Amino acid sequence: MPLYLRLAIGNMHRSARDYSVYFATLGFAACLLYSFVASTDHLQSMGLSPEQLGVLGSAGDVLQAFSIFTVLVFLFLVRYANRFLLRRRKREFALYELCGMGRGAVSVVLVAETALVGAGALACGLAAGAALSPAFGAVAAFVFDVPWRLAFSFSPDSAAWTAGCFAVVFAVNAVDGARDIAHRPLIELMSAERAPERMRLGGRVARGGQAVLAAVLLAVVWGSCVFQPVYFIAFIIPMGFAACFATSLVARLGVAAWGERARGRSGRYWDGLTAFTVRQVEARVSSTSMALACVCVLVAVGLCMMVAGFAFSVGLRTPEMLSSGIAASMAPIGYIGIFYGAVFLLSAVAVLALQQLSGAEDARRAYRVLMQLGCEHADMCRSLRSQVRLYFVAPLVGALIHDVFGLFLVGFLTFALGVQGFFAIVGGVLTFVVVLMGVYGLLTARAVERTVLKA
Repeated sequence: MPLYLRLAIGNMHRSARDYSVYFATLGFAACLLYSFVASTDHLQSMGLSPEQLGVLGSAGDVLQAFSIFTVLVFLFLVRYANRFLLRRRKREFALYELCGMGRGAVSVVLVAETALVGAGALACGLAAGAALSPAFGAVAAFVFDVPWRLAFSFSPDSAAWTAGCFAVVFAVNAVDGARDIAHRPLIELMSAERAPERMRLGGRVARGGQAVLAAVLLAVVWGSCVFQPVYFIAFIIPMGFAACFATSLVARLGVAAWGERARGRSGRYWDGLTAFTVRQVEARVSSTSMALACVCVLVAVGLCMMVAGFAFSVGLRTPEMLSSGIAASMAPIGYIGIFYGAVFLLSAVAVLALQQLSGAEDARRAYRVLMQLGCEHADMCRSLRSQVRLYFVAPLVGALIHDVFGLFLVGFLTFALGVQGFFAIVGGVLTFVVVLMGVYGLLTARAVERTVLKA
């Protein structure tokens, strides 16, 4: 076995905790991408009518567009996880150089480790997608109002497409990581683990320019969604990019304004660990703003897709619609919306939880200093909970703001089709999303407390 490969495998065993975050993120992405593309093959195993399969085939372009958007969103999320790992291990790479390894050899080891983790996550994601196909069938049976039967399905073509997407994501992140390591001086690599993150927003002119840019992008996205829905659907991928970028700018500017407002209230700012908590959030906003923006957009898209799915399937089950065949023709779109909307939501909250757990390891050093200074355990718990609460509530609020305009488009389409109970469907899906985010937030807060405050 080559030396570099043995070193990469050994590093994987020693960094199992850090790589578990990266591995889980990639596994979620692989399962989502494969299941999304393999949906046609899976639905064909459910014994649908020729009319239903025909409508599903006509929706292939929409499926492909959403799958490409999913790849791009997870590219940002995986890039964040990759940069977290690099920051944690730059000191290790510097020690390799001190032992005589060149920058090229260090880059080879890094690429080999990333490839091994990516290949393992891809295999697990594909296996999970195939193993969970009966559960997906239960959702399909409910939407299409057909008897459910146990059926496992696997699509080699969809697996190959997913592997190709993963190869692209891996190549982009591998090149980015190797270039980052190659351009860092040795002294900077040695001190990278201890170097605090800083917000880079610029002066008032730069902040004003960012605010204007965010407002223009959001006006284009929201305005086209309300006034030009056909234009919005035709350019859904660039619209998604614009929404992610604008949301990340709003997150950075919002945290900066929140910190300045908190420091303006000196009485509350110096009460307990408020000052420490504000500084902790500000120190991480530069690296987490894009990840939070992607999660926000995923939650917004997932909520709209679930509402549209229930509206185009369950909401059309009236005697008139069943007799006219409209309900049967819209059932495939309903299945796509319900199933993949739920997958988007679960993936978004899971990645958000993993992102918080990955940052908890970096926070241990700061809270350990507080322990040595005699800070009370209850105050540190409140500080951690307030940070986790902010990171869960902010994307949810942003997603609901996006959905004000997204649901306008969905509502227009559903009312045109004569859907029954649209507002009840919106209320039920919204309740599900809030409860899901709340449960994940509580579980994440407890896990972060155990990680940071353990003896």
